[in-house]
Amino acid sequence: MRIELSSRAFEDGGTIPERCSRLGGNVSPPLSWSGVPAGTAELALVVQDPDAPSGTFTHWIVAGLTPDLAGLEEGYRPDGAVEGVNDFGEEGYDGPQPPAGDRPHRYVFTLVALEAKSGLARGASIEDFHAAVRGKELARGQLTGHYATRVPDPGQQAHGG
Repeated sequence: MRIELSSRAFEDGGTIPERCSRLGGNVSPPLSWSGVPAGTAELALVVQDPDAPSGTFTHWIVAGLTPDLAGLEEGYRPDGAVEGVNDFGEEGYDGPQPPAGDRPHRYVFTLVALEAKSGLARGASIEDFHAAVRGKELARGQLTGHYATRVPDPGQQAHGG
């Protein structure tokens, strides 16, 4: 089965707004979904950048989302859900921040419907996430956004601004 995952802030394959980047506001984008199958015990979300220079980079891990949710508002910090540690070493959401000058990176938002509770605890790692969802997946949905860090204009810096 497939979950339809989307955002009001960007289209699938489109550009993630700067306000959702780590240096531009660092708020998680609004997400909405449909098609969560009957029998879902929990929803879990992970956001990863497969284009990072050092390999796939995790930006957000959320588990314990109730199956009756139809989405998350912008900047949402889930009540009752647990957030894992991202690859910046912080709990919660940290937005895109590819190296300046890199081509736009892909940011893949993956929502997974689980047939049993994940059991993930606050501060879980991406390895913990994968182990917790293995064998429990009923359906998934993906949304991909792109983001590139703007290279500062040297002329603006020379003029102090």
